[in-house]
Amino acid sequence: MKITNTIHFRNLKGDIFGGLTAAVVALPMALAFGIASGAGASAGLWGAILIGFFASLFGGTPSLISEPTGPMTVIITAVIAELMANNPDSPETGLAMAFTVVMMAGVFQILFGVLRLGKYITMLPYNVISGFMTGIGVILIFMQISPFIGQETPAGGVIGVIKAFPDLITNISPWETFLGWMTLGILFFYPTQLKKLMPPQLVALVIGTAISLLFFRDIEIRTIATIGEITPGLPQLHMPTFTPGTLRLMFVNAMVLGMVGSIDCLLTCLVSDSLTRTEHKSNKELIGQGIANLITGLSGGIAGSGATTATVVSIQAGGRTALAGISRALALLIVVLWAAPLTSGIPLAVLAGIVLKVGIDIIDWGFLKRVHKISWKAAGIVYSVVLLTVFVDLMVAVAVGVFIANILTIERLDELQSQSVKAITDADDQIVMTEEEKVILDKANGRVLLFHLSGPMIFGVAKAISREHGAIGNYDVLIVDLSEVPILGVTSSLAIENAIQEAIDDGRDVIVVGATGKVKRRLEKLGIAGLIPGHHWMGDRLTALKEGLQMVQQKQGSQIG
Repeated sequence: MKITNTIHFRNLKGDIFGGLTAAVVALPMALAFGIASGAGASAGLWGAILIGFFASLFGGTPSLISEPTGPMTVIITAVIAELMANNPDSPETGLAMAFTVVMMAGVFQILFGVLRLGKYITMLPYNVISGFMTGIGVILIFMQISPFIGQETPAGGVIGVIKAFPDLITNISPWETFLGWMTLGILFFYPTQLKKLMPPQLVALVIGTAISLLFFRDIEIRTIATIGEITPGLPQLHMPTFTPGTLRLMFVNAMVLGMVGSIDCLLTCLVSDSLTRTEHKSNKELIGQGIANLITGLSGGIAGSGATTATVVSIQAGGRTALAGISRALALLIVVLWAAPLTSGIPLAVLAGIVLKVGIDIIDWGFLKRVHKISWKAAGIVYSVVLLTVFVDLMVAVAVGVFIANILTIERLDELQSQSVKAITDADDQIVMTEEEKVILDKANGRVLLFHLSGPMIFGVAKAISREHGAIGNYDVLIVDLSEVPILGVTSSLAIENAIQEAIDDGRDVIVVGATGKVKRRLEKLGIAGLIPGHHWMGDRLTALKEGLQMVQQKQGSQIG
C-alpha cells in the first residue's frame, strides 16, 4: 500500500479553485466548531488546516475534503467537558488530555485501516445510521441554544440544558438572540443561485459581525460575547498527557471518537464516489484520517473527518484530486498566520446559529417522515437509536441498534428458510436465462440493462446494488428483476429506489419484473410505484425483455428519423 497520494497537476485549475472555494466554506465552520467544542476558535482552525492537509496527502479518496464535522464536534465536546471536570484545579491539563484522546483516536483509525476493517465499518443498517446521525443533530441543536440566546452552556449535556432551560429563557439577551435568528434567516433563505458565488455561512458571519460592531458595541445592558483575539503563528505542540486514573476513560473516548470518525468519513466517501464516478480505497482512507487526527491532536486541534458539505462544494467547483484538499488547507493557513486578529469581533451567537443550522441539516428528515410507512420495526430502531444517542451514549446507541437490526434480520431469514429453502440463493450465482432471452439481449446491443437480484435483499447487499448499478451507465432501458427476491430490507429498498430514480433522471425507461407480495408492498410504501407507470410492472422477465427491446428500437428509429 502506497503511503501518500500521488499529486497530479492535470486538473490544476479545477483543484485550486475547488480548494479555495472549500476554504471559504471551511472558515466559518472551523471557527464555529472550535468554539462549540470548548477548545477555542484556534483549535477549530488548526483542526481544519491539519486534518484537511494530511488526510488529502495520505488518504484514499482524492476528492474528499476533511475538517472538523458535526458528529466529531459532539464527541470531542463531551470529552473536553468530562476531562476538564475531572481536573478542576487545572483546566489546561484536562484540555491537554482531550488532545491526547484525539491522538489516540487517530491511532485507532490507523489500526482499523491496517487491519482492513474499512469495508465492514459502513455495513450498518440504514435505520441505525439514520438514527445515529439524527441523534447527533439533536445534540448539536441543544448545545447551541445557550450561546444562541447569549448565555453560557450549562454542564450536563442535553439533560443539563433541559434542566436549565427556564433560567436560560429568563436571562435571554435580546441583542445576541437577534444575531442568532438573523444568522439562521440568512442560512435558510439564502438564494440558491448565489451559493456558487459566496457560501451562506460566510455571508452570515460577515453580516453578523458587521452589525455587532456597528450597532451593539456600546450597548449599556451587556457587551456582546465574541471569539476574542486569536494569536497568529504556528500552534504549540501538546505532548500526550494522561494519568493512571483517567487512562481507561480516555481509551474508551478515543475508541468512540475513532469509530464515529471512521463511519462519518466513509459515508462521505460514498457521496464523493457518486459525484465523481470513482471508487475510494476505504482502508487507505482510514489510515490517512488516522494520521491526520494524530498530527492534529499533537498540534492542539480538534478532531475531524470527511466533510460532506465541503466535499460537494469542492467537487462542484472543479476539485478532483488531493491537490484540492491541500490548496484548501494552505489557504486557511494563510488566514491563521496573517489574518487571525480580524476574527476577534465575531459574535458567539452568530457561530451558534451556524452550528445550529448544521444540526438541523444532519437530522435525516426525509427518512424520518416515511420510515413508519415502511416498517414499524424499522421506525422503532431509528427512534431507539436517536434516544440512546441523545440521552445515553453514542456507541451504546450504535451497538444496540445493530444488535436489534441483526436479530430482526435473523428472524426474517429463519422464517424464510422454514417456508421455502429453494427461495434462498447465492446473489453471486450466474443468471440462468433461456435461449430466447439471450437472443433478445443480443438484439438490444447493450441498450437494455437487466438488473437481476436474487435471494434475500438484507442491508449488507445495498452497497453491492449501488456499486453494480453505478458501474454501467450506457443504456436506454433498465429492467429490475425481482423474481427471485423473497425479502427486501429497508436499506436495500432505498438502494433500489436510488438506482431507479437515477435512471429516470437520466431519461431512461424502467421496468420492474416479478415484484409480488411483501416485496411489492414495500416498494409501494416507499413511493417507487409512483415513479413507474403501471404497465411497466410485469410478471415475467421474457415479456419485460421484449418490451425493453421494442422501446430501444423505437428510440433508435426516432433518432434516425
